[in-house]
Amino acid sequence: MRPSLDKTILFIAASLPALALLWLLPTGGLGVNPIREGMHYTGDWAIRLLILALAITPAAKVSGAKKLFRYRRMIGLFAFFYGLLHVFTYVVLDHFFDAETIIKDIAKRPFITIGMGVFLILLALAVTSTNKMVRRLGARRWQALHRLVYAAGIGTAVHFTLSVKKDITEPLIYSAIIATLLLARLLLRYELLPRLSLRSS
Repeated sequence: MRPSLDKTILFIAASLPALALLWLLPTGGLGVNPIREGMHYTGDWAIRLLILALAITPAAKVSGAKKLFRYRRMIGLFAFFYGLLHVFTYVVLDHFFDAETIIKDIAKRPFITIGMGVFLILLALAVTSTNKMVRRLGARRWQALHRLVYAAGIGTAVHFTLSVKKDITEPLIYSAIIATLLLARLLLRYELLPRLSLRSS
């Protein structure tokens, strides 16, 4: 089946930050410390796309635009992709596969411990995102597993906040957005949010 035009546009849009990174690296656009800036850049896009993925369910349910659910998987996979680039930068470029240093880092620095935990959750969600895995796990177990995206959202917010040493304005903004989305999901579960009756196309 050929991908629809809207999904193609979404794929291109979500790929643009990675393409921009390929341009920034050789042109010096990442400044005097490209590894650190690259880590921040990929981490920023991972959390932005994770927030967008978390927003799909409340937006679709409140608006009645069920078509939005079609984009949730792709957005979630792109969030994992940028998270993978984030971890790759840390493990390969920053520490050159130095397992001993990485393990000590994970054990001693809480924000790295939490970040690795979030990455493992996103990895599990990405691996089980296919229709084949839904059938293999069964709908109930698959749904239970994918509810871990809430933990990933909270963990990402904590990871980002703890990693910033000075101005925490940006991580606090992201944290507030994630908290709002999780609250919206909770209110929707107990039918405490009004829903519109838009017809999905």
